[in-house]
Amino acid sequence: MPFSWFTTARPILALAPMAGVTDASYRQLIKRVAPETIVYTEFLSSDALAYGAEKTLKMLEFDPAIERPFIVQIFGASPAKFLEACKVIEQIGADGIDINMGCPAAKIVSSCYGSALIRNPKLAAELVHAATNAVSIPVSVKTRLGWDKTEELIPFCKGLVEAGAKALSIHGRRYHDKFAGAANWDPIYALKREVSVPVIGNGDIASVDDALAKIGNLDGVMVGRGTFGNPWVMREISEAFGGLKERDELTGRWVIQHAKNPAFAKAMAGKQKPNSVLQQASASSPEDRMSIFRERLPFILEHCDLSVKTKGEKRGVLEMRRHLSSYIKGFDGAKELRMRVLTLEHLDDVKTALQAV
Repeated sequence: MPFSWFTTARPILALAPMAGVTDASYRQLIKRVAPETIVYTEFLSSDALAYGAEKTLKMLEFDPAIERPFIVQIFGASPAKFLEACKVIEQIGADGIDINMGCPAAKIVSSCYGSALIRNPKLAAELVHAATNAVSIPVSVKTRLGWDKTEELIPFCKGLVEAGAKALSIHGRRYHDKFAGAANWDPIYALKREVSVPVIGNGDIASVDDALAKIGNLDGVMVGRGTFGNPWVMREISEAFGGLKERDELTGRWVIQHAKNPAFAKAMAGKQKPNSVLQQASASSPEDRMSIFRERLPFILEHCDLSVKTKGEKRGVLEMRRHLSSYIKGFDGAKELRMRVLTLEHLDDVKTALQAV
């Protein structure tokens, strides 16, 4: 069956699109850890796709046996280019298209891309309309609470839904906040009460407790930076969401169905640890953190293999450095190991250094 935001299982768990992070190797690792996750590409230029830029087209490659549902995120400001780019995306077999209207980077905003579209709701709606008219797969939007006022969120998003957006993902900060301060989810809950499409919240989710505390009346959560060095948090959240199967009729908030998930209920009550030490995001001592690292090591090595498989050894090892920096921390000797690994250029050398721990 074709993917639909309206029929996909709730609560939705999504991996946020992140430039330089959510490449094929990371998406595939996340899907191995938590198969229910909906994954997004890094954000790609609609202009580059429309012109057939080889480097950007290469970033569309994915493994359909592992990565579905597979959503391609694009950015731009030309409805005509959006139309052409969306046709390319549909032809490669993607399950959906997401339009980036939230990136606060200066070079993006200065070109009227990303968050800049919040200040141009007419153009934003035209982009959604062009995309939805070009393809049969669903088009969604990821944006922020507003440019400088959260009051902008609801009217802006209503315009996107009227133009054809089938889902909305909202980062709980305004453009002016960049990534500073705590994410504010209250305007996202208010938006959900005003629109008919699924609404997913994003911002400051680093643990299963964060996800359960923040989901409120929303259709799901999106996790980004919280996965750095700890992609296993997606498994924790996925398993916890297995206990959220009904919503309160009056508030729309999710209710933990203990009877349907006794193991999860016990874990939430503090009577037992969720599954294995593999899933624990933190530990009380360096020895415990060393034990966790060793248990996670096969997955880390698999991530290295996937990176090299999808990008070749030179680039694959180079781009793994940002992930290895996050994986190797918290235990005695971690700093020295990290400094050593980040100078290595061959996969076998990286594996040898990691396995010597």
